[in-house]
Amino acid sequence: MVSPVKDRTEEIQKLVKLGATRLLSRAQDTRSVKVEYLTPRISSAVEKYLLRDDPSSSSEDIGQFIDGLQADDLCLIIACEQSDEKAWTDLVERFTTTVRSAARSASANEDAAEDLVQSIWAELYGLRIRDDGKRASKLAYYSGRGSLAGWLRAVVAQLAVDSFRKQSRLVQAEEDSELDRMAQDVSPEDGPVVLIATTQSPEEAITTKLTHEHLEDAVSRALQNLGPDDRLLVKLYYFDNLRLKEAGAVMGVHEATASRRLSRIHADLRKRVSEILIKEKGWTKAETEQSFAEAAQQLDSDLGTLLRNESVS
Repeated sequence: MVSPVKDRTEEIQKLVKLGATRLLSRAQDTRSVKVEYLTPRISSAVEKYLLRDDPSSSSEDIGQFIDGLQADDLCLIIACEQSDEKAWTDLVERFTTTVRSAARSASANEDAAEDLVQSIWAELYGLRIRDDGKRASKLAYYSGRGSLAGWLRAVVAQLAVDSFRKQSRLVQAEEDSELDRMAQDVSPEDGPVVLIATTQSPEEAITTKLTHEHLEDAVSRALQNLGPDDRLLVKLYYFDNLRLKEAGAVMGVHEATASRRLSRIHADLRKRVSEILIKEKGWTKAETEQSFAEAAQQLDSDLGTLLRNESVS
């Protein structure tokens, strides 16, 4: 008689294999990654982020989870782990700006940032050789749940914390669960405390924090480029809490005119914020659009709340 546990295990393995096949069909570039290369990574992610909390997750839940993984990013990382030199070259070329920008944000000066950048690529490439002859790389901990760019920023933040906390204390976070522990364990003397939401994975939590910081910095700078009339309207509406009709009256324009102008200001600010995030923070265009919307939702607001968090003189 086959035990229920064995039946369940076989069912999950089948769902993972089917999910891996669908993932490859979604990828724009599979990089010759095969299903058998994907299944261990997907199985680990399903176990860690789904079954650990809810062992009775339905087939539909498991399928939806797998279908939410980042197909192209995961194929790129696994290809790198398979010693695909072209994949590694593509990884470095695509994400050098992201890594360097994150390193600068996490470092006291340019020299420290450059050292951190070199450390990141070394950790990702893997300088140590495991018993099975493969490189021990931090790429093994990318689950595919979030964007690769966001995960890389989280890795930079982790290693920056490692370096910031005394050199004599060599913290090697070999699993992303360690990243969670470190983020919660930073004392006020060590610098800003990273707040971790219990419903998020460590990589998502640190990425969320960095996303909010980047957004707020970009909004603050974008506001400084507004013209006098636009700044006044923003001040009246968001900071003085006037209605559009009242703000329009102060400025000597009709309510409809004030409304159209405010809509145009929103569009201009979003464009400027996106430019800053892409050119200076190393975000991709797609990630900027997605993360801006996600961050706004997580903040339970839209651009208006971000504006209210800034000062306009």
